[in-house]
Amino acid sequence: MQSTRVAILGVDVGGTFTDAVLLDGGRVRTAKVPTAERQEESVVAAARAVGAKTVERFAHGTTTATNALLERRGARTAYVGNAGFEHLLHLRRQTRAQLYRLCAQHPEPLVPLERCHGVRGRLGPGGELEPLGEIPDVGDVDAVAVCLLFSFRDPSHERTVAAELRRRHPGVHVVASHEVAPEFREYERASTTAADAYLAPVTARYLGALAEAARAAGLPEPLVMLSSGGVASVAEAAAHPATILVSGPAAGVVGAGIVARRAGYADAIAFDMGGTSTDVCLLPGGRAARVAERDLGGLPIRLPTVDLHTVGAGGGSLVRVDAGGAIRVGPESAGAHPGPACYGAGGGATVTDANLLLGRLPAELPGGLVLDRDAAAAALGGVDPAAVIDVVNAEMLRALRVVSVERGHDPRDFALVAFGGAGPLHACALAEDLGIGHVLVPEAAGVLSALGLVASERRRDRVESHVRRSRRSPCCRARARPISATGGSRSSSPSRCSPISPLRSTARTRSGTGTRTTRARSSSSPFAPPTSSPGLTCPCEAHPGTWYRGVSIWTGPPSGSPRAGAGRRTTTARWC
Repeated sequence: MQSTRVAILGVDVGGTFTDAVLLDGGRVRTAKVPTAERQEESVVAAARAVGAKTVERFAHGTTTATNALLERRGARTAYVGNAGFEHLLHLRRQTRAQLYRLCAQHPEPLVPLERCHGVRGRLGPGGELEPLGEIPDVGDVDAVAVCLLFSFRDPSHERTVAAELRRRHPGVHVVASHEVAPEFREYERASTTAADAYLAPVTARYLGALAEAARAAGLPEPLVMLSSGGVASVAEAAAHPATILVSGPAAGVVGAGIVARRAGYADAIAFDMGGTSTDVCLLPGGRAARVAERDLGGLPIRLPTVDLHTVGAGGGSLVRVDAGGAIRVGPESAGAHPGPACYGAGGGATVTDANLLLGRLPAELPGGLVLDRDAAAAALGGVDPAAVIDVVNAEMLRALRVVSVERGHDPRDFALVAFGGAGPLHACALAEDLGIGHVLVPEAAGVLSALGLVASERRRDRVESHVRRSRRSPCCRARARPISATGGSRSSSPSRCSPISPLRSTARTRSGTGTRTTRARSSSSPFAPPTSSPGLTCPCEAHPGTWYRGVSIWTGPPSGSPRAGAGRRTTTARWC
């Protein structure tokens, strides 16, 4: 009789530990080993520790791309855009880095100015407006990002530029924006493409070494966890590493969703506190919501990802006292080497040391790691361990509020799924502060991310922007909902174009405590005599070539009020 037993291996590499889960014939086995400097060695060691021999499926979560982006250890990258737009990565959006700090600086772009190049050529709705010019020499680089205007609509110029660069530089990784993020919003598309090119050589080297190590250990080629919660092949992940920027945390979210659904909780919050950072994610219906864009290291990445929030607070976060005497925790971490002071390897004071001195940790951890209480006390010096816990809890509490309260959700309606090496130690205090009545701690809380890898599905994500001419003209779709003085509303839906009715402007005036909204239909206004604005040609098929005019509305106090005459004049024009 043929056996139906299937063995599935999941290995998640964290900043401090590498976790492994093996599902074999209905039995679940787990293992945890310290993360080595060469992460592929940690993956093989974890697989060996969990007893993985004959495995049909091997899924892997990694932070290689994330760390390379945050620590700026990516490849030497060039950027090619349209002439006149080659500095797009440096111009960004016209927004401040922080709203109320005028001197706060944006993070430096991944590509410096001297490696940003422009190429002539423009495309319009009807095709080519200007032929493609000479493609510039990008110099000695490891990767090139190509992002031309409107390539999400017509990638012909971008394809030509990318093909020529690949011909000239066969050993250079070239990424075109329509291949990774074919969406509108020029800066976000350029930023995503630049990050993808910047990370590709580093990530490809690691994934190639991992595949080779797995092959030598008798394991199948790994599937890599995507930021969106699915898995893809090594080749797909290496080609576009921007898709795996939150690979490890996404696996934890998948695992937390499984735990919540099986425990009978429809709505939950995933709380993953590891050695380096804490990741939180809202799970409405037991599944993580996905967003089309997120910022990482201050750079927008416009790719599908699970909607999680990360803070630099973990069990290995370093504790220090600033010049003002305040206790600071993180974002720096002791990592696996040397680790917390209680590991006895000469590390600094960490959150783990504070937990040990408060009696929250045993003298010996599973795996035979003996904790040195005297070394922890010496590292903390005169710092109160309880104060350290209060500080790190406050940081994680803010993160939980970001994904719940600040998005209109009452945390009291959710269960808290606590996992990660340090998550269950802090979960009850955080739940009490938020009014959460149920905390779920899985039996394999320390390796839940690896369990999420075992349960993950094969997935491909592609988001595209489509621009189409509407069947109905703008004037035929006009809608207005004026607000009356009593708070009521009414709507108007014109069925056809006319020179008067679709010409609408809304002016809001404030008199005393009431607010009155008036709709202007013609050349008269309740506020002040209007003037005519330049005419516009209506594109509606019912009135080709007909000219209609806009109106100028005076926005201010009603006539007869003490402040009559104060206000501003706004000219609006609508089709028809």
